[in-house]
Amino acid sequence: MAEIHQMLLQYGVEETRRILASSKNDRNCVDAAHAILTDEKQDIGIAHAGFAMAALPHKKTASSVWEKDGGPVKLLVESGLDSNKTPIGVPYGSVARLILLYLQTQAVKHKSREIELGSSMNAWLAAMNLSVGGKTYQLVREQSRRISRCRLTFFRTEGGTQFVSNGAFVRDAIFPIDDSKTDQKSLWLDVVRLDESFYQSLIDHPLPLREIAIKQISTRSLAIDLYIWLAYRLHILTQPLHISWAALKTQFGPEYKELRFFRRDILPSLNLALSVYPEAIVRIDEKTGITLHPSPSPVQPRLYSVS
Repeated sequence: MAEIHQMLLQYGVEETRRILASSKNDRNCVDAAHAILTDEKQDIGIAHAGFAMAALPHKKTASSVWEKDGGPVKLLVESGLDSNKTPIGVPYGSVARLILLYLQTQAVKHKSREIELGSSMNAWLAAMNLSVGGKTYQLVREQSRRISRCRLTFFRTEGGTQFVSNGAFVRDAIFPIDDSKTDQKSLWLDVVRLDESFYQSLIDHPLPLREIAIKQISTRSLAIDLYIWLAYRLHILTQPLHISWAALKTQFGPEYKELRFFRRDILPSLNLALSVYPEAIVRIDEKTGITLHPSPSPVQPRLYSVS
């Protein structure tokens, strides 16, 4: 992907599209890379570092408990229940990730568990780079409902000791009335509080990201996960690290039965994630896997501080 950034700087976006954009994903990569290189605002987003190793499911799952094992970090997400004791479901997909990234970013930025959602649903959607419309509204409402009710447990292993953090994402439902079939935008909370345990863990383990990067890959949940993972891994490396396709499948695609299909499907998302991380040095070998090289963080230290 470094080739895209070099060509953009040398030839500009139109010529780079003409040379490299032979598919829709290629065009998306060129446009995303151009947006990163021309971003002057340098806005910062925040994710809990634990999500670099263990993330939410990409698709709706029938199970009421989601388990994601990322080696030193393991995540359990348990579905909440409605008033009839029926499981609501585990949050999933890109919309759930965008909601959580927004809440985490605002909490760290304002150093408060209480997050102002804005005066309207439309303003909130715009802040998350989501289109305004009935379908999007229902998607956000459903994922907000799942996020509001679920329980989560982080298991972190360090020095032979396992640390356990129990809690939830939020203490208050984002929508105060459980009526997912309505489109009443008046059913809205101005302020939502993060769960105290989750907030403290977020403050202790924040991972800074480029907000423009998340916006460019906002519809691709796997690309979001890969970008967060690379942002976490690359800047702490001291030497190159080769990761086989089989190892990547264990972390990012355990649901795949065959390695060849996983490799086919992850490559477009990996290229998109790299297009919004120009500092990343990652070599891709379609036969053996990828090699990570020590690389700068996507956010320079001078631009970010939680103190």
